[in-house]
Amino acid sequence: MSERRQRWRLGIVGAALAAGLVQAFTQPPFAQDPAYHLFADTRVIAGVPNFWNVVTNLPFLLVGAFGLARLGRLRRPDLRLEVLAFSSGVALVALGSAFYHLAPSNASLVWDRLPMTVGFMALFSLIVRDRLQESLGRRALWPLLGLGATSVAYWYATELQGAGDLRFYFVVQFLPMLLIPLILLTGPGGGGLRSAWLWATLAIYLLAKQAEAHDRALYEATALLSGHSLKHLIAACAVLCALLAALRPRHAAD
Repeated sequence: MSERRQRWRLGIVGAALAAGLVQAFTQPPFAQDPAYHLFADTRVIAGVPNFWNVVTNLPFLLVGAFGLARLGRLRRPDLRLEVLAFSSGVALVALGSAFYHLAPSNASLVWDRLPMTVGFMALFSLIVRDRLQESLGRRALWPLLGLGATSVAYWYATELQGAGDLRFYFVVQFLPMLLIPLILLTGPGGGGLRSAWLWATLAIYLLAKQAEAHDRALYEATALLSGHSLKHLIAACAVLCALLAALRPRHAAD
């Protein structure tokens, strides 16, 4: 890729990033809605409260373990640290989210959101390194992980002070998901990630968010699983697609 085209891509992504930050932080602060913790499915099964919202986190643990077990099969072995961080974050989401759903509250939600930021930030760093600029992505991993953790700590600290502010956390969760399609559309990659699996990741993640938004409606319609439980299962599929994007096919020579 020519230096001029590289500067153009960096400028486009940088402008989108700046616009997203301005849009987010010119809005007034907003606290966590207490109704967020009122999930549709509160059934107690085998003594476990909110049973299905708890146990549907198991796929995150399995997918995270899958990623960790296949670090030796990456299309680009030099992306090992990013994939390690991503897979570890996903595995920890299973534990943090299960803990939160046993007794939903702002305090337990911290342990759900912390590993989520690890996953989001590691994936973003991975895509920046492979698809936008090698040196930028390589340097970005640890600062991005720090920003993710800080966003959760800041949100919870403001909640404790009676003036909750979720804006920083929302930037960490949603802005990368808006920037990733732009990065994919504006140029080729470095051979470490397959585009089809990345687009599948984004599409399935959007489906998971739709299920989450229709928690009660889906529970009432199916009488089996709520939208939030389905969100866990669907989001785990999105994570699996992201890992498959980074792995060599089984038939590839070792």
